Parts: sequence; C-alpha cells; structure tokens
Amino acid sequence: MNARLEWASPTPMGILMVLGGLFLGGAGLLSSTDPAGMFLMLIAAVLLLVIGGLSLWVRPKLAVEGRRIHIRTFFRGTCSYSFDDVRRAQLITYPRFGRRVPHLEFDLDDERGHDGERLVIYGRWDLGTSPLDVADALRTAGLTVEERS
Repeated sequence: MNARLEWASPTPMGILMVLGGLFLGGAGLLSSTDPAGMFLMLIAAVLLLVIGGLSLWVRPKLAVEGRRIHIRTFFRGTCSYSFDDVRRAQLITYPRFGRRVPHLEFDLDDERGHDGERLVIYGRWDLGTSPLDVADALRTAGLTVEERS
C-alpha cells in the first residue's frame, strides 16, 4: 500500500471554535458591568481559541504511508514509526455517558519517550471519524489492530 491515509480533527469545527472564541471574547469585553461574568467569558473564549486553533494547526494527527505511521502533536511535531515499532495497536471501547465509546490506542517503541515507550490514544474528535473506521483502514494497510472492550 503506497497511498497516504490521514486523519485529523474536523476543520469546520475548528473554525467554528475559533469564531466562537472571538465572539465570546468580544461579548466578555462588552460585559464590563459584571466583572465575574466578564472573567468567566474571557476564560471560555481563550479556551475555545486554543482548542480550535490547535485543531487547525496540528494536522493531520495520524497518518499511515506504506508501512509507517506518522503521529503529529503540538509539542513533539511529527514522529514517524515503522509498523515494527508499534508494540500494540488496539481498539478499546470505554463506557461514557451511558454508551460505549471507541478509542484507538497505540503502544509505541520511542527512544525519546518515558522508558523508551510512548502511549497515544485517539478518539473521534482527534481523528475526525469513527476510530472503528480508522482501525479498519489500518488493518487494510497491514497493521495488526486488536479489539478490547
């Protein structure tokens, strides 16, 4: 398989979060008669701007090309791992708000990580699609992905 597959947070949601942060920040600045409300609105605006900005900046979060996976984060940049560096890839479902939510988890050999290993967990927001679909694509690419409930 030579095609590159990649997954990231949804771009429209990132844009909406940035716009919402700008709107909320403006509204917070206009509510100067209520200092506590202004403070809370500005904190929420900063959080929206940061989360939305990071979702637009860190793209793609996960990619597979050939027999390598590429993981991108804000602090470490893009790290590439061969399929042999993946100790375990598994699809795990956790109970959350009364339903089962899938997550994709990678245990990686990484000399820069803690004790030579790294754990990376992706949910639907990180991948922009269901982790079940990503696991199927990774299996098609040749990576063994276990399932655990």
